[in-house]
Amino acid sequence: MSKGERTRQTILDAAVDLASERGFEALSIGLLAERVGMSKSGLFAHFGSREELQIAAIANAAERFAELVFKPAMAAPRGLARLEAFFENWLSWVDRGGMQGGCPLQAAAHEFGCRPGPVRDAVVAHFRQLEQDLGRAVRLAVDSGELRADTDVGLLVFRLLGIVLAFYHRRDLMSHDDASADTRAAFAALLAASRRGSPDAAVAIDGASKA
Repeated sequence: MSKGERTRQTILDAAVDLASERGFEALSIGLLAERVGMSKSGLFAHFGSREELQIAAIANAAERFAELVFKPAMAAPRGLARLEAFFENWLSWVDRGGMQGGCPLQAAAHEFGCRPGPVRDAVVAHFRQLEQDLGRAVRLAVDSGELRADTDVGLLVFRLLGIVLAFYHRRDLMSHDDASADTRAAFAALLAASRRGSPDAAVAIDGASKA
């Protein structure tokens, strides 16, 4: 990297950490310049507007997510092992990434979900990619014979997303100490209902919840 590229990366890393703590709406040229020890004019040389900064920070967060969640999971064998690795990495990526708050990408989804524009487009691009990656992992588990052949891939991805969103809600908003354990139990129940040779999904999930 050139000196300019290193400086830009330092700014973006600080922006993602700040967004984890306060959200992307809290990002400002002034606040970020203070965080990284630069002048406002120096930071403006890298990002000409607050919107440009937000978009670049979201892209940086998405890259960090891929590095900490998706790429390590690819080392696991195709099938359920890879899907399980993906899920475990997803639950812990904020902590492993050294962020002091919640998931910055989830914060961005909440802040910009109903606000059309370039920033929302950047958030949507990340979550579309996430759903595609999850769908690919599920299909591989179906192809390997570990999940039922009649598995509805889109519905299973939807349920996986719901479990993780519930995890963020219980851990970050409600401060439940058992958020991780409950999330893993819900994930295990979902997979149990989808395994090859399993009983009806509703029965399997109900049975797992009573275990």
